[in-house]
Amino acid sequence: MSTESLLPVPAECDIDPERRTWLLATGAMGAAAVTAVAVPLVSSFAPSERAKALGAAVSMDPLTVAPGEIRTVEWRGQPVWVMRRSPDMLAALEHVEGLADPASEVKQQPPYATNPHRSIKPELLVAVGICTHLGCSPVNLPQGTTNTSAPADWKGGFFCPCHGSTFDLAGRVFKNKPAPTNLVVPPHQYLADGTLLIGEDGSGAT
Repeated sequence: MSTESLLPVPAECDIDPERRTWLLATGAMGAAAVTAVAVPLVSSFAPSERAKALGAAVSMDPLTVAPGEIRTVEWRGQPVWVMRRSPDMLAALEHVEGLADPASEVKQQPPYATNPHRSIKPELLVAVGICTHLGCSPVNLPQGTTNTSAPADWKGGFFCPCHGSTFDLAGRVFKNKPAPTNLVVPPHQYLADGTLLIGEDGSGAT
C-alpha cells in the first residue's frame, strides 16, 4: 500500500463549497448587524443638531439694517434685536429721565456695553427682546406714538403690552414699572469684515 494514501486529508477539504459560502454569508450578516446597532448607540451620545444650534453663536450683516429698523435674530431660542439707531435716537438717549438703572449698574450686559448706549457701536443696539418681568415680548414704540401708555415726552423705546413696562432706546427700564432690570445685552463682537457675531465676544463669555 502506498504511504501517500495514509496521509490525513486537510480539514478544509471536508467543507463543501456550498457550506463555506453559507458560513461566509452568515458571518458577514452578523458583522453588519453589530455595526447597525453600534452606530445609533454611538450617535445617541452626540448632541443633536438643534441642541448645537441653540448654543452656537449666530452671525448677521448689520449693514443690512436701516436706521430706525429692528432686525430679529434667534440665538439660544431667544429673539435678539439688532437695531440701528439714527443720530436723533442717539441724541435722545442723552436726555432720558426717570430710569431705574441709568448707569447699567445691574449686570445685564457685558462690561463693554456698560455705557449710556449699552453697545459696542453707539448706533447699533444688540439686546434680547424679552421683558425682564415675566418674559413677554416688548414692542417698538417710536417717538410721537399715540399709545396712551407712553408719556407726553416719550423719546422712543420699547413697551411691554403684557404688564406695561417701558424701556428707552438702550433697553433701560423706567422706574415704577413691573420689569425689575434693564433688557439683557448678550455677548457679541464685530469681526474683521464687519460681521456681527452674537453669542461670543472673544473673552470666553457665551
